Amino acid sequence: MKKKEQLKQIIRDFHLNDNFDVETRTLQPPIDTGKIITLIGVRRCGKTSILYDMINQLSNSTLKTKILFLNFEDERFELKVDELDFILQSFSELYPEQNLNECYFFFDEIQNITGWEKFVRRVYDTISKNIFVTGSNSKLLSSDIATSLRGRTLVFEVYPLSFSEYLSFKDIEVDLYSSKSLAHIKNAQAIFLKDGGFPETLFLEEKYMNKTLQEYFNVLLYKDLAERYSITNTVALKFFLKRIIASSTKQISINKIYNELKSSGIKIGKNTLYDFLDYVQNIYLALTLHKYDKSLVNKELGEKKIYSIDIGLNNATEFKFSDNIGKSLENAVFLELKRNYNEIFYYKDSSSECDFIVNEKNSISQAIQVTYDMSDEDTKNREIKGLLGACKNFNLNNGVIVTYDTEDEIIQDNIEIVIIPFYKWVNQV
Repeated sequence: MKKKEQLKQIIRDFHLNDNFDVETRTLQPPIDTGKIITLIGVRRCGKTSILYDMINQLSNSTLKTKILFLNFEDERFELKVDELDFILQSFSELYPEQNLNECYFFFDEIQNITGWEKFVRRVYDTISKNIFVTGSNSKLLSSDIATSLRGRTLVFEVYPLSFSEYLSFKDIEVDLYSSKSLAHIKNAQAIFLKDGGFPETLFLEEKYMNKTLQEYFNVLLYKDLAERYSITNTVALKFFLKRIIASSTKQISINKIYNELKSSGIKIGKNTLYDFLDYVQNIYLALTLHKYDKSLVNKELGEKKIYSIDIGLNNATEFKFSDNIGKSLENAVFLELKRNYNEIFYYKDSSSECDFIVNEKNSISQAIQVTYDMSDEDTKNREIKGLLGACKNFNLNNGVIVTYDTEDEIIQDNIEIVIIPFYKWVNQV
């Protein structure tokens, strides 16, 4: 049987190859939980590399022949759903002595096989609890994987590189008391706030990096959105995505975008634009930040801001974004907080606003402002006012202002305000 023989070759080649050459990420999903581990996130953010690293670590303590890894974007896979059992048959025939209950199954982009979820559920229910899945493409978006495996999976969101990971990938030593190390870190911060953290782009020349990021954008536009949701009005969709990117760090107004499209002669319903906003979040192109409100209904239906999944993607597709380092800084702080906390909001009262508040265990634990520079007195007063408003409202005795390079500590109204550069703050998140 040709397909089984080909599967055996793929499986055996994997076992004979050396460990994967990958950098370790901060996110370390657990291996022995008895749940299907699902990694979701935007395209090209590094989900497969995290699987590789998990396999490397597992290989240090487990026979490699107990590990099965298959990448379903491999063009050699032409299996139908009723042929997926060939995988188990091939594995067992190669290693008849292996107890499949003790084996680990890594399925990368398995959603390329229509009906895959029944196979994975059967493996989980009857063969092995050690299953690891990633996914994000036009046939099945990453968020849908968790839905298909409901009750059986633990979901981990994967983002492009954090600044700490960026420094590690660039082999930059973090020693904040070394003038040499600090110079490298500050230089890296400037580049990171312009180019972002997609792993593939780190060592590309700028002209190729921008081209690569633009290609990411086009794949997200035409495959993950237009193809996935059968959107024929790609002109309106592209305009909408550009406006979303341009609006990063700002409150999003669907009504305003609708009027802009209308004035440009592009016909589209307002409800369709709301659908577009949901789709954009589904594929992790951008994420929303809700305004804090005690009412759950008001939180969900009230004001919200939009943030891009990657600063470099913004700069490659929206030329004005790169001119505003303050927006890049705020976007970077948002992403750092999203990686580390389940619930973040922005806070706004009648006279001021605080960029971020963190909710932990049903209690606001942090208030954070972001500003590029504190030298302007009006800017300084505005940022402090917004921070103090949030701290007083939530009974916090301290708050943080993240800056590009300014550092200070002040006490006002009995509240300690720590002013700290981004490159130092990330080590404290």
